[in-house]
Amino acid sequence: MALLSKSRKKVEYGQPFHLGVLGLMKRVWTGDNRWKLGMRDILKALGPGFLISVGYMDPGNWGTNLAAGAGFGYQLLWVILISNLVAIFLQIASSKLGIATGKDLAQLIHEHFPRPVAIFFAFTSIIAIMATDLAEILGGALGFHILFGLPLFFSAILTGLIVMVLLGLSRWGFRKVEFIIIGFVSIIGLAYVYETALLHPAWDAIAFHVVVPQVSAGGLLVAVGILGATVMPHNVFLHSYLSHQRLSGPDAPLSERRKVLRLAKIDTVAALNVAFFVNAAMLVVAGAVFYHHVNPDSLDLQTAYVSLIPALGTFAAIAFGIGLLASGLSSSMTGTLAGQVVLQGFLQKPVAVWVWRIVTLIPALIVTTLNFSTVQVLIISQVVLSLQLPFTIVAVIILSSRRDLLGEFANTRTVTIIQTVIALIVTALNIWLILSYLPF
Repeated sequence: MALLSKSRKKVEYGQPFHLGVLGLMKRVWTGDNRWKLGMRDILKALGPGFLISVGYMDPGNWGTNLAAGAGFGYQLLWVILISNLVAIFLQIASSKLGIATGKDLAQLIHEHFPRPVAIFFAFTSIIAIMATDLAEILGGALGFHILFGLPLFFSAILTGLIVMVLLGLSRWGFRKVEFIIIGFVSIIGLAYVYETALLHPAWDAIAFHVVVPQVSAGGLLVAVGILGATVMPHNVFLHSYLSHQRLSGPDAPLSERRKVLRLAKIDTVAALNVAFFVNAAMLVVAGAVFYHHVNPDSLDLQTAYVSLIPALGTFAAIAFGIGLLASGLSSSMTGTLAGQVVLQGFLQKPVAVWVWRIVTLIPALIVTTLNFSTVQVLIISQVVLSLQLPFTIVAVIILSSRRDLLGEFANTRTVTIIQTVIALIVTALNIWLILSYLPF
């Protein structure tokens, strides 16, 4: 089953409809007269951003948000906001590459970089996505283990099989996969809405820490971990592919590309803002329940589930487990898609989705068989991502600045400067994160 190599019907953007309340909202976003956007356009465009957003709510984020809340209360909420803004900026840049060129980032690197550089990008990107997908499979396995008491080995196999079945629904239209992902995102969000409602947290303190940067002793490492778990290379590669699939064809007119880019921006901002609120809710729940009550060094996803029962009740703990399972399944779906996109882009030939699924499932089974600490595996996966992320950002900056490649979609000098500053900051923080884990 070569999921992404199959041709599929492109999404067609119809004219805005004029019925009822939605008709009054048809000019939420406008361009030139030919390509005005209505609510029908916007609703049909939602999807790629939500596929990307699950990467910002994956088990790695659960782990870092849990550590942040348990260790520092609400203090690091502002880091989630900053990370979200950086992510929005990079994901829009990635989608613009796909829309302007009709090709994904892996293809563009293969075609426009020297061969040794392209090989380096291919190798490091594949390793990083393998590490991401490994952590996501373990997250799904932990969800099954927590909720049903299944052994982790069997749970990992079950996670891989369910992901393959869900991705197989794309045979009847890729839009079904997007709806499944949106459903999983809704489940994660509702789980934390329920838990937050039980807490009645101090909203004034939450608002303060969202906008006022503070880092106490020991908090910088966790703050960088939040950034590393939020901005990930596989999302950048995947978004560049998904965005150009919204075009009617490779020869889509310039006016259509402008419209699709505006829709992509709406989709990205909407989806990643949902991810921001979910991540903030994770930290708020952890801060309210575990801060000053549980040793953060001994807290992991499984012990958090057990600790929630006396604190908020059995239903809250079950909601936590269901949300974690939804996070593992959905992020593993997008991780599988990203792996296939990268392989196809660099190899320049179709790759069956089951190939990537086996490649990443085997390491997960080894980890569960040898009883490695799942927390340590999540940490190692974040370090691997940190190593590769700066290279992906640099590739996006170089390609999106080329007017001969992107035409009017090429970055202005101001945008390039902003992207460069982001790249330097992310690189410095990730290097610091890596050095902090070294034994010397």
